[in-house]
Amino acid sequence: MQILDAIDRRILQALRRDGRITNVALAAEVGLSPSACLRRVQLLEESGTIRGYTAIVAGPGGQEGHVVIVRISLERQTEDVLNRFEAEVRRHPEIRECYLMTGEEDYLLRVRAEGAGDYERLHKEVLSRLPGVQRINSSFAIRSVLQGAER
Repeated sequence: MQILDAIDRRILQALRRDGRITNVALAAEVGLSPSACLRRVQLLEESGTIRGYTAIVAGPGGQEGHVVIVRISLERQTEDVLNRFEAEVRRHPEIRECYLMTGEEDYLLRVRAEGAGDYERLHKEVLSRLPGVQRINSSFAIRSVLQGAER
């Protein structure tokens, strides 16, 4: 990863707020010419600082559904168990995010479910069958305060 200067940080901040901002608007916001701004963005992409762009998509009827935060502890933390767990997590679109963690739990997942019944199904058919799972601890989110943006 490259060392970021103040302009790079302003570019990243603007892209976090609006990943679809035009290059001309981005350049004006950060105080660069459009060609210089485009070069900076391309360098940020090539260096891996910008790893991609995404859309936050609502579920059926425009609703996101229920967000469930799931903390998972594994039986063992061997490389094989971690790799198998992570490979299986990637196969399930209901699991929107997955983080390897420090602390008491090994993984933190953000899961989307249509409701308690749907989450019960996911718990039985998906989460409890992930390789190496010892314990699952789940919490339903009440509402989103900040989503898809970093400051």
